[in-house]
Amino acid sequence: MNNKLLRLALAALLLGGIALAIIYRDQLDPAALEQWVSGFGLAGPLVFMAIYALGTVLFLPGSVLTLTGGALFGPVWGTFYNLTGATTGATLAFLVARYLAADWAERHSGGRIGQIKKGVEDEGWRFVAFVRLVPLFPFNALNYALGLTRIRLWHYVLTSYVCMLPGAIAYTYLGYAGREAVAGGEGLIQKILLALALLAMAMFLPRLIKRLRRAPAQLD
Repeated sequence: MNNKLLRLALAALLLGGIALAIIYRDQLDPAALEQWVSGFGLAGPLVFMAIYALGTVLFLPGSVLTLTGGALFGPVWGTFYNLTGATTGATLAFLVARYLAADWAERHSGGRIGQIKKGVEDEGWRFVAFVRLVPLFPFNALNYALGLTRIRLWHYVLTSYVCMLPGAIAYTYLGYAGREAVAGGEGLIQKILLALALLAMAMFLPRLIKRLRRAPAQLD
């Protein structure tokens, strides 16, 4: 009974947090976030990754956080911090759905949970790789939905980290290039062109994967 009450309380807390995040998501100010994170000095990257992870759990727009990471930390470290924060948040959402709020997660996972469960049963980690690379499902809802499947945690974490890398590189560099454009840094034209090329690659990659993807029976 106590365990059930604890789960209900955690689910209610999560639901309340998500509701507040959705209500105030339009007030998420990248400039204010940059200033706030910079105020932590050397601990700034850890604070940023924690914010990114919490934002993922609470359905905040990851694109804003990723662009901010690129502007704050540059293309290399920014990609690492963005990807680590996103994967940490995706893992927390996965664990919440699997162990704490399965009923709630099933009701709020986009209405396609049956398709996701079948995909994981048929293909395992390869299905996770596919949906990470090809955005068929909303990212935040997908994290919860995958927690309701039988995929192993470490398969989920490793596949998510690797397959979210292309998008993380593209959007991080875009944030970095935007910061350089505002600051008037050197080689601005080249940086903007590279940012656009990376963004185009990230958008084209899902189409390419869709064409090259083989049927589950051929993958085994």
